[in-house]
Amino acid sequence: MEWVNSLISCFMILFSIIDILGNAPIIMGFKSKGNIIDTKKVIITSLVIFLSFLFLGQPMLKIIGVDIHSFSVAGSIVLFFIGLEMILGIDLHKVTENAQTSIVPIAFPLIAGPGSLTTLISLRSTYDVNIILLSLILNMIVVYFVIDKCDFIAEKIGNNGLDVLKKIFGIVLLAFAVKIFGANARQLFQQ
Repeated sequence: MEWVNSLISCFMILFSIIDILGNAPIIMGFKSKGNIIDTKKVIITSLVIFLSFLFLGQPMLKIIGVDIHSFSVAGSIVLFFIGLEMILGIDLHKVTENAQTSIVPIAFPLIAGPGSLTTLISLRSTYDVNIILLSLILNMIVVYFVIDKCDFIAEKIGNNGLDVLKKIFGIVLLAFAVKIFGANARQLFQQ
C-alpha cells in the first residue's frame, strides 16, 4: 500500500510541475495559428529529455561537484517560485513562439523544462527510481491525451476551470517545494 501511495504522490508532483492542463491554452494558441503539433514527436522528445536527466542528472552533478542535497535545495526554491506563478497567475519567465512548435517550446521547455528536470533530480532523494519512472510514463500518457484532445478538454472545462486547476496544482507544488527544502536543508547542515 505504501508503494501505491508513493506512486500517487510522485505522479501528482510531476503532474503539477509539468502542468499540462495549465499549458493547454498555450498549446491551443499554437494550434489556432495553424501550427501542427506532432504529439508523438513531442512525447518522445520530452521522454528522452526526462530519462536522460533522471539517469544522468546525478552523475553530472557529481562531475561538477554539486551534491544532491544542494541541488535539491536550489531546485526547491525554483519550484516554490513556479508554484507562486501558478497560484498568483503571473509569469516570471516568458515562453516565446517558434516555428518548430513540436519541439521548441512544446517539448522543451513547456513540458520538459527546468522546473520538471529539477523536480526529477529532487524526487530521487525521496522516491525509488522505479516509482519515479512509472510516474513519468503515466504522466507522458496524460500529456499525450491532453495535447491530442486539447480543444475538446478546454471546451469542456473552460478557461475558469483551467485557472482553478492551475491554482490547485500550484499549491501542491508549493507544498512539495517546502518539503524538499526542509528535508534537504537539514541534510546540508548536518554535514
